[in-house]
Amino acid sequence: MSGEADFLRRLKRMATDPAARGLMDDAAVLAARADQLVLTSDTMIEGVHFRPDDPAETVGWKLAAVNLSDLAAKGATPFACLLNYALKGDHGWDMAFIEGLEKALTQYGMPLIGGDTVSLPAGAPRMIGLTALGEVPSGQSVPSRAGARPGDRLYVSGPIGDAGAGLALLNEGHEAPDALVSAYRLPQPHVALGRSLAPMVRAMMDVSDGLLIDARRMADASGCAVEIGHVPLSQAFEAERGASVEARLTAATAGDDYVLLVALGADVAPPEALIEIGRFTDGEGLSILLDGQPVPVPDRLGYEHG
Repeated sequence: MSGEADFLRRLKRMATDPAARGLMDDAAVLAARADQLVLTSDTMIEGVHFRPDDPAETVGWKLAAVNLSDLAAKGATPFACLLNYALKGDHGWDMAFIEGLEKALTQYGMPLIGGDTVSLPAGAPRMIGLTALGEVPSGQSVPSRAGARPGDRLYVSGPIGDAGAGLALLNEGHEAPDALVSAYRLPQPHVALGRSLAPMVRAMMDVSDGLLIDARRMADASGCAVEIGHVPLSQAFEAERGASVEARLTAATAGDDYVLLVALGADVAPPEALIEIGRFTDGEGLSILLDGQPVPVPDRLGYEHG
């Protein structure tokens, strides 16, 4: 059996929705399920979005997780996905990747319904893409980045910087502490929280490229300014990197957090899962106030493509 045939045979375990047609056809046939479909797609490239020595199962998990995080930011329930996968002739890596992907798809109820496989030339970096489909009930608003207003409060759904610290540790040749390395390799998308928040938020997105750059993107889309007054850190981060202003700025620009960034009206009581980090004001741009003191805005706010 060829590597591609064996790979497809293993993928069929995840093709549990009738739309997949057992992965025996050239296209999926999906019956209409909701008036509001949410579609998102992410591509991960070796050496850019994951390290060449990252365990393959964590790459599979992360590919699903980053797409699920996008659905979470729209308050959507995941229900299907399509995988585009480039084979390199490394059967063990391919099978481990599938194990990680399958764990994520099973946990979040997102069966595979199709996709494509290709072969890469020797020496080319791996390139893997996933398209995820979600649904939002008819009549429920789908949050965007653009709804925040002056006076609104800004929140996140978890600490910032753990994944960036984990990546830095790996780049330094360390595999511990596990909490930080796992935050980088195995992000946990806040799907259920996103669904519960969607009806009450003014704006919502996930933090993927860095807290500062994503907060500014929300402010720009909403036509107002944003002030960051707090960067919440985990105990694991503080134990490893400290809690200085410099450490907090490093955390706020690192990216890969995959927590939710949420704008709520000042009169809305936030759920316990949210941490207040700032506010929106008239004007434009981003400002930072930490420990009661203005902090210069870094030249680099986060990750930018190109």
